[in-house]
Amino acid sequence: MSVDLKKEFLNLLERDVEFRYMVAGYLGFSEIIKKIDGIYVEIKNLREEQNKLWREIKELREEQRKLWENQNRLWEEVKALREGQNKLWENQNRLWEEIKALREGQNKLWEEIKNLREEQNKLWEEVKNLREGQNRMWEEIKALREGQNRLWENQNKFWEEVKSLREGQNKLWEEVRALREGQNKLWESQNRLWEEVRNLRLGRERLWSEVRSIKVTLDRLVVSEEEEAWEVVGYRLRELGINVKLNRVFIDDVEINIYGASDDTCVFGETVVRLGSSLIYELEEKIGLAREKKPTLLRPKLIKVIYALVVTPQAIELAKEHGIWVLSIRQEYTPLIIHSL
Repeated sequence: MSVDLKKEFLNLLERDVEFRYMVAGYLGFSEIIKKIDGIYVEIKNLREEQNKLWREIKELREEQRKLWENQNRLWEEVKALREGQNKLWENQNRLWEEIKALREGQNKLWEEIKNLREEQNKLWEEVKNLREGQNRMWEEIKALREGQNRLWENQNKFWEEVKSLREGQNKLWEEVRALREGQNKLWESQNRLWEEVRNLRLGRERLWSEVRSIKVTLDRLVVSEEEEAWEVVGYRLRELGINVKLNRVFIDDVEINIYGASDDTCVFGETVVRLGSSLIYELEEKIGLAREKKPTLLRPKLIKVIYALVVTPQAIELAKEHGIWVLSIRQEYTPLIIHSL
C-alpha cells in the first residue's frame, strides 16, 4: 500500500463517520469505535473552535510576512519545548509497558485501562490549558482589532465554554462506564482492539503536535502579559510614592514573575489570566521559600500582589484574608497592604 493511499485511508477514518463504522463493522468492533468516537467528537469540537481562531491569526500573519523570516528561531523554540517534555515521553514509555503487561492477564488489563484513564485526564487538563491559552490569544487579537472593551464583553461566552467543557467531561465518564460494561466484548476482540489503539495513538500524536505548536505561541503571549503586569503594578506603586523596578526572579527552579525591591520595601507577586484560590496559597509558599533559601530578596516591608484578568469572588475573599493586593488594568479588587517582616 502506498504512503498516499495510507494517508487517504487514515483521513477517511478520521473525518468520515459512516466510513469508519463500515470499516469497524467489517473488523467486528463497531460497538467499541462508536464509544471512542464520542471522545473524538469532543476533540473535533475543540479543533473547530481552534480553526476559527487560526483563521483570525492567518489574517494577521498575511499582514506580517516578515515574521516568518524568523522561522529558524521558531524551530529552536520547538526544540527547546521538546527537550522540556521529557516527562511526557516518559509517561508514554510507561504506557507501552502497560500495553505489554496487558497480555499477561485480566488483572493487568484493568491496570492498563486505569493508566489510559489517567492519560485521558491529562488530555482534558491539556485541553483546559489550551482553553486558557485561547483566552490569552483572543485578548491579543481583540486588542489589535476591536480593543480591550469588546474582550470584556465576551466574558460570559468564556464561562459558557467552561460549562460546555464540564458537560463534555460528564459525557466522557459515561463512556468510561459503558466501556466497563462491555468488558466481555473487549476480551473477545482484544487483538483487533490493539490495532485500533495504534490508530488512536497516531491521532493522539497529531493532537500533541498541535498542542506543542500552540504552546510556542502561548509562551510568546505570556511574556506580553508579564510585561503588562510589571507596567501596571509599577505605575500604581509610583502613584503611591513607591518607586520599584519590577521583573521576574528565580529561587532554584521556582519562578516569581513579579518581583522588585527598593530601600526597605520589596514586592512579591504573580500574574495569571484567571485567579483561583490555589494561586493565593502558591504565592504564600513562594514567599516562605524566599525566607528559607534566599532571604536577601526580602525587606522590612513586604507588598504581596497578584495581577489577573479574571478574578473569582472566592479568590477575592481569600486574598483579603492574606493581605494580598489583587488588581487588573481596569480595577483593584482588594486594597494594597504593606506587611512588616
